[in-house]
Amino acid sequence: MAQVTANGLQFEVERYGNPQDPAVLLIMGLGMQLVSWPMAFCQSIVDAGYQVVRFDNRDIGLSQRIDARHMSLQRAALRHFLRMPVPAPYTIESMAEDTIAIMDALGIAKAHLVGASMGGMIAQTVAAKYPQRCLSLVSIMSTSGDRKLPNASWRVSSLMLARPPRDAPMDQLVEHYVKLFKVIGSPGFPTPPEHLRERMRNNLTRSYDPRGTGRQLLAVVSSGDRSASLKLIKAPTLVIHGDADPLVPVAHGVDTAQKIAGAKLQIVPGMGHDFAPGLLPILSTAILAHIGSSKVDLAA
Repeated sequence: MAQVTANGLQFEVERYGNPQDPAVLLIMGLGMQLVSWPMAFCQSIVDAGYQVVRFDNRDIGLSQRIDARHMSLQRAALRHFLRMPVPAPYTIESMAEDTIAIMDALGIAKAHLVGASMGGMIAQTVAAKYPQRCLSLVSIMSTSGDRKLPNASWRVSSLMLARPPRDAPMDQLVEHYVKLFKVIGSPGFPTPPEHLRERMRNNLTRSYDPRGTGRQLLAVVSSGDRSASLKLIKAPTLVIHGDADPLVPVAHGVDTAQKIAGAKLQIVPGMGHDFAPGLLPILSTAILAHIGSSKVDLAA
């Protein structure tokens, strides 16, 4: 583990494998720390001959918090529902700039970008805005942001916005997030309850700051529709989405693939909005096949 300075902020970064090997940059989603990329998944990519970089996004994990006032999530949700602009301390584009700056700090000229959920939005933005830095793109359980696409159910949205009291004991926090991930998780690849509980406890012990997650959510909402920028992406692209995703319905994955020229779409039966242990071989196989077939000149 190491702290690097990038885009004027401090980021917690982990790097695995030979730094001379092609880089696979993993970008995690809303409120999720770098440890949400399972180590077994990372190791499978390293074993295939790549270096892997995973990092905590701004406002989460061990990376720097953004000290900025902002409107409440309830007010932001109302403005979003009314299709009014939602101001935010930063945007998805700001987080894409973070990603490029982290690559610069590590001396990585180009990388295969793999983003999940909000991380997929960030990866899409990097691929569109900085095409010379992107060897290939994998967008997992993510979206173009098109407002015509179906929303999550009210139950799922309510759970996502709910927060335990600030002084809640660890056991209460763990049970809250276990409940959330049981709802948004993969029905075809159920995670054993004790495994899920242990993972949540480890994550919360490492770091817990719901205010940072709230600011990330504002960034997602304020950044709007990326449909036009998706048409600028030239990198070989794979879109992976579960047909049982209750948070970002599968139509979002279909739409994303349709808007990126030449993109491949892989719909995984029984996959929800998580990285269940049973999904890891499916995901790593698909990703390695994609980046392995992406013939891009590293020196160009």
